Amino acid sequence: MDWGKGIVIVIAVFVLFMAGLVTICVKQDDIHLVTQNYYEEEIKYQDQIDKIVNAHNLDYEVLAYNTQLKRVVMNLPVGSKGTVHLFRPSDARLDQKIDFQLLNVEENYIDVKDLKAGYWKVKLTWEENGVAYYEEKKINI
Repeated sequence: MDWGKGIVIVIAVFVLFMAGLVTICVKQDDIHLVTQNYYEEEIKYQDQIDKIVNAHNLDYEVLAYNTQLKRVVMNLPVGSKGTVHLFRPSDARLDQKIDFQLLNVEENYIDVKDLKAGYWKVKLTWEENGVAYYEEKKINI
């Protein structure tokens, strides 16, 4: 075999390899964006930064994950209200948003044992005494 045939074979194998990769990429249908309205979320991000700073100024830990009971515990005072977003980065179809208002201390947790096992982000947005807060915790179920 001479150089000409070898070069043609290498180029042909490369073209077939690239065609295979393009075919695989085109057939993927489970690509999920983090959010559908990305640009509006970006504009509102300064408000988010203020909420994060407010949460960091608190002198107690707001979110805790109990691995044995598979519960996310919210250490918030009675009267707090907000939203818990259970965010699954690998599959947006599994995301859940739960609105809450703490009327007594016993309601300060969320059971996550029914969620699919894997990596999750718990995003907590709440308000107390007219001040907005945001806290995020990464958990592995």
